[in-house]
Amino acid sequence: MMKKIVLVGALVGALASCTATEQGTAIGAGTGAIIGGAVSNSWGGAAVGAVAGGLAGALIGHSVEHRGYCVYRDRYGRRYEARCPRY
Repeated sequence: MMKKIVLVGALVGALASCTATEQGTAIGAGTGAIIGGAVSNSWGGAAVGAVAGGLAGALIGHSVEHRGYCVYRDRYGRRYEARCPRY
């Protein structure tokens, strides 16, 4: 039991030092793996769930990290981020 507490504490401590995108990726991948494994009852389902959850978590974390920014394209078609206009 003590090993589990130490392991969870170490994981929480490591996750606390990550950016919102990294946290979202880790939480999404872990949750996706659990759900995918439970639904399919296989390692393959857990792997697919981890990938899908990681991608979704990364997108959500990125949007939280860049709140108030919009994506624009310049005249050459390159994408860039800048503050959204306030109306």
